[in-house]
Amino acid sequence: MKSFRGGIHLYEGKELAGGAAIVTVEAGQELLLPLSQHIGAPASPCVAVGDRVLRGQLIAQPTSFVSAGICSPVSGTVKAIEVRPLLRGKGMVIVLENDGQNESIPTLGEARDHTTLSAEEIRSLVSAAGVVGMGGAGFPTAVKMAPKDADGIKTVIINAAECEPYLTCDYRLLLERPEKVIGGLKVLLRLFPNAKGVLAVEDNKPDAIRLLKELTADEPSITVRPLKTKYPQGGERLMLHVVANVDIDSTRLPADVGCVVQNVSTAVAIYEAVCESRPLISRIVTLSGEGMANPGNFEVPLGTKFADLLAAAGGFVGEPVKLVAGGPMTGTAFTEMDMPVTKTTGGFLAFDRDDVSENATTACIRCGRCVSACPEKLVPQTLATLASLGEFDKFEKLYGAECVECGCCSYVCPAYRPLTQNMKLGKYTVIKNRRANAAKK
Repeated sequence: MKSFRGGIHLYEGKELAGGAAIVTVEAGQELLLPLSQHIGAPASPCVAVGDRVLRGQLIAQPTSFVSAGICSPVSGTVKAIEVRPLLRGKGMVIVLENDGQNESIPTLGEARDHTTLSAEEIRSLVSAAGVVGMGGAGFPTAVKMAPKDADGIKTVIINAAECEPYLTCDYRLLLERPEKVIGGLKVLLRLFPNAKGVLAVEDNKPDAIRLLKELTADEPSITVRPLKTKYPQGGERLMLHVVANVDIDSTRLPADVGCVVQNVSTAVAIYEAVCESRPLISRIVTLSGEGMANPGNFEVPLGTKFADLLAAAGGFVGEPVKLVAGGPMTGTAFTEMDMPVTKTTGGFLAFDRDDVSENATTACIRCGRCVSACPEKLVPQTLATLASLGEFDKFEKLYGAECVECGCCSYVCPAYRPLTQNMKLGKYTVIKNRRANAAKK
């Protein structure tokens, strides 16, 4: 089974929530909808304070080609449009007061046959539904579905690796809603006449692989591809390397090498948007970790506060030491429980210990473990040092901007150096400088 250079084998922690079926969580009294839940320009509100909105109604519209709209997950009143603290700094938020009536727009849930639609109609429906990549990056899906050369796309990959420890939301979708996952892939294949579809699943999910193979046995254009279980197999570049045997760097997109990659949750959202007239107003979130009382997988209205979600899931075991939104390798630690679930929130983890803070940082011992673990063939210890010293020109010359922020280097470092954090600093500074220089020209 083909793999990639580097990477690490982690404690998976998936047994905590992997066996728990998806449970629907009712919306709380107040929901917070950030205007920026995606890569690109933030959405712009198309409602005003005091307006009553319906479930599924567009409340913020995209402002550029790379942007995504937001639809209301409940019926209620626009309470405020204001700046609120969010996971990664402050941002503009639409605050909705839920009236509990769950009154929807008339078209919500209408069945539609995607085979009767043109490619442009499909893209328009996905755009109107506010669908973005739900695996973490949040790239507007309608943009991914509109490459310059649709005929040149040869492979459409549904990324079902879910390599982050503890997270099992995509796994449960594969088991409980596989028809929608496959349906989303079929919708994508309608856009690319020369493409074949691949469902790529890590081999630590044998039941999901078996089920998908059974359901696609009569689909000549779709194959199921088991992958070796290794972190970060779910990274887009690594997925392309293993499945399509092509390589890209930060200057190229998958479409440049004839590929389109979408996450499992995104595939379901595409199917629901096109075939069920359902905008992206909820998502599956894994609640897990040793500090969580009842680990499980929950379908949650977007904008739900973590505090409301936690109450529905049974609370903590004692007092957790660390809370993380997302996965433990690439997620964001937080302390305030009024943070909202967004389109890219795949997990809410609670831990009863903090391995990072328990170990003091010491000097680099030049062991080279970070180099061996890096899937991008970089030298993290050198790049991290350059970034910490502000040597960003040298950082760029040594390809520091190619870091995918997977965290492998920090994980294996025996000196507990904050390698990934410094690499992020260097990468973002280089990108910022590039944009500033381009603007001057």
